[in-house]
Amino acid sequence: MDEPRWLTEEQQTAWRRLVEVLVKVPAALDAQLQRDAGLTHMGYLVMMTLSERPDRRLPMSLLARRASASLSRLSHVVSRLEEKGWIRRTRDPADGRVQIAELTEAGWEKVVASAPGHAEAVQQLIFDRLTTAQVRQLAKLAEALVDNPDDLPT
Repeated sequence: MDEPRWLTEEQQTAWRRLVEVLVKVPAALDAQLQRDAGLTHMGYLVMMTLSERPDRRLPMSLLARRASASLSRLSHVVSRLEEKGWIRRTRDPADGRVQIAELTEAGWEKVVASAPGHAEAVQQLIFDRLTTAQVRQLAKLAEALVDNPDDLPT
């Protein structure tokens, strides 16, 4: 059996700090969105993704990929958003097996109303703490880590 590839001390420190970011930032964003908009962070991400489309629609499978969610998780999130009237699901007329998620007018208004508070939270949690050079580095690091998510081990 191959010897495990243990983390160096420097890698261990970097890894633990990254884990802190991965836990604390989403929790803070989720708390802000729940407090100010009655939305979860994933719900906002789904609605924001749809809002960026000219027709405010996407097949559920593509929406899941863009939101970095499993189809099962996305389905639960979309169900809650449907209950509030912010999203509706329809079948693709060209292929009845495909479900399309569509942002409703009320959903669009919710995204527009929620976006300023969310943007301010992101500014405070991330960008107010970084220099311009660090922002560029962050973008490059994030790209390197998720460049080809299909290659990530599961």
